[in-house]
Amino acid sequence: MYNPYEEIMPLPEPGFEPSFGLPGFGPPPASQMPLGPAPSFVPSLPPFGVGTSGIQSCLFRNTYIWMFNGTGFWFFLTAVGREFIAGFRWSSRSGWRFQTIARRNIRSYECSRW
Repeated sequence: MYNPYEEIMPLPEPGFEPSFGLPGFGPPPASQMPLGPAPSFVPSLPPFGVGTSGIQSCLFRNTYIWMFNGTGFWFFLTAVGREFIAGFRWSSRSGWRFQTIARRNIRSYECSRW
C-alpha cells in the first residue's frame, strides 16, 4: 500500500515510532534543526537507568540516549509528550533526521553541557 510519508521520512528503526498518526508530533520547523553535527564523543552510561521523567529539561539540547535494546545515539530533542519524544537523531552517514521515540524504550539519557 502506498504511504506518502515514506517519501519524506525513512522507515523507523527498532524502538522508534513513525511521526505520522501521533498528534502534535509532525516534523518541526527547519529553524529547530541543530546547526552543527553531534558531539564526537559518547558519554559514560550511567550505572542505573534513569528513565525519562526529567527529559523535558533537555529540550533543544544535544542529548545522548541509551535504549533498552542496547543502542545509543545523539538526539536533539524538540518535543516531549506523555508517551513519545520527538526531535532529530544524528547519523554519521546522513546527518540529522527527524524521529519520534517511544519513551518506554529509553533506558537512560544525558543532556549535553557542551
